[in-house]
Amino acid sequence: MTVTFRLNGEDYRFRDDPMTPLVDILRQEHFLTGTKAVCREGFCGACTVHVDGEAVPSCLKPVGLLHGCEVTTIEGLSSGQEALHPLQAAFEAADAVQCGMCFPGMVMSLSAFMRDNPGACRAEIKSAMVGNICRCTGYERIVDTVVDCLDTHRQTTETAGSMNV
Repeated sequence: MTVTFRLNGEDYRFRDDPMTPLVDILRQEHFLTGTKAVCREGFCGACTVHVDGEAVPSCLKPVGLLHGCEVTTIEGLSSGQEALHPLQAAFEAADAVQCGMCFPGMVMSLSAFMRDNPGACRAEIKSAMVGNICRCTGYERIVDTVVDCLDTHRQTTETAGSMNV
């Protein structure tokens, strides 16, 4: 079986076992090691990627279900150090995470959440983080960083909107 999908903006063909977990393809064939293979059971969130814009655990996503899909990893979310995703930059600036195991999954989960919920409050952010486990830090710095990032985005949008009047 041949499965064709887009990976970080490039076409990719997979010709092997369609039940192979996406996380294995990302790490072993593409060396996209930002996607972490931690629990392999879908509850820690470290392997979260976007599939057609939705945050999903890649350890539970068989490659055979990706035909025609768009897959984005933490590496594909930005354009390198010069153009980090705003949430990546905010996490870095706030030093919101420690060891880095949860960071990519958190960014992937929360960036999709923020895109769909730009007016989210603290409680909604906390609820969106339920599928991501961090064993190093308390979650408050992470939540604070997301709140700040959303506030900055709202202020930028309001300022840009007022200039277009």
